[in-house]
Amino acid sequence: MTKTFSALHVGIAGAGLAGRMLAWRLLRAGCRVTLLDKQSREAHNTASIVAAAMLSPLAELAVSDRVVFDLGQRSMVLWPQWIDELHAANPTSQAQPVYHRQLGSLVVAHAPDQSHLAHFTRLLRHKLPQAYQQQVQHLDAADLAVLEPALTGRFNQGLYLQGEGQLANDQWMDALALELDRLGVKWHTGVTVQTLEPGRICGKRTGGDSAASDINIAVDLVVDARGVGSKPLLSGLRGVRGEVLRVECHGVVLQRPVRLMHPRYQIYVVPRPDNLFVVGATELESEDTGPVTLRSALELGSALYSLHPAFGEARVLSLSSALRPALDNDQPACVQRDGTWHINGLYRHGYLCAPALVETLTRKILDDTK
Repeated sequence: MTKTFSALHVGIAGAGLAGRMLAWRLLRAGCRVTLLDKQSREAHNTASIVAAAMLSPLAELAVSDRVVFDLGQRSMVLWPQWIDELHAANPTSQAQPVYHRQLGSLVVAHAPDQSHLAHFTRLLRHKLPQAYQQQVQHLDAADLAVLEPALTGRFNQGLYLQGEGQLANDQWMDALALELDRLGVKWHTGVTVQTLEPGRICGKRTGGDSAASDINIAVDLVVDARGVGSKPLLSGLRGVRGEVLRVECHGVVLQRPVRLMHPRYQIYVVPRPDNLFVVGATELESEDTGPVTLRSALELGSALYSLHPAFGEARVLSLSSALRPALDNDQPACVQRDGTWHINGLYRHGYLCAPALVETLTRKILDDTK
């Protein structure tokens, strides 16, 4: 018989990707969970929603390290299992099934930028464990045309990174919210958390039409999952600005994410259902939370157009920016300090690493309670 933990009350500060996923796994195990967040449930300017949600352990290894790669490999196994679990738990839910694909990804470059593709390939081959080398396949123009007919005649060579994928993060976050409600989460929105201490979360509710009021909640265990909002408690934590363009285009069909190498950036184009595409590249060491800059919009748009001219007729749906939490080593962390668990530093690897991190923290919490 599976042991339940109904006596354990966990308070989680932060209802982003990590906070919601952790709340879900703990509720499934029988814990009581109180979730607090300064945003509304429908907020669209958060890192969890602005992200492209690519699942790219191979491509990320070229610019990160083995820690991220190993977490990503664990998460690639967990993602389809957890998506199936979420749907099976409430098949009559009003939420649409979460879009998820693991059909691999492509890396390409225009002729003047082939040296950047070659450098990327060398880095990846050097850092990739031998057991995964076969998942990196060199493609010529004919191979590219077979995998992505829309790119026929546009590139002479590229890389196919087998097994990589993506998911629709807005659908995932919405589905999690519905399931948390069904499982009985106590969710406080519009709350700015001011104090986290063993057994207690204190803050101030400022959202909505009601006057500001104090929040003081007693719990058995506290978890801080506020991302950049945790800076006062985590030394070395910083926000890294990311900017994303979303377009609708009926003239291009892509089956999988495509990365386009460039001297100044790597643009990624991620296809979604209904002729939608998520486009990003910018990674700025800035904590500016303002709107997307003209320069970024021009760079994203021109790079997208260079991938395929039909994108010139794409309809721009949104330009979004958000701050991604990063630690000094650019690795995600799951640590306990002064009686509080912290899950943070997901940076550009949030959706890639979150399941593995959340699974690890869930096990630690439940094992410590036995």
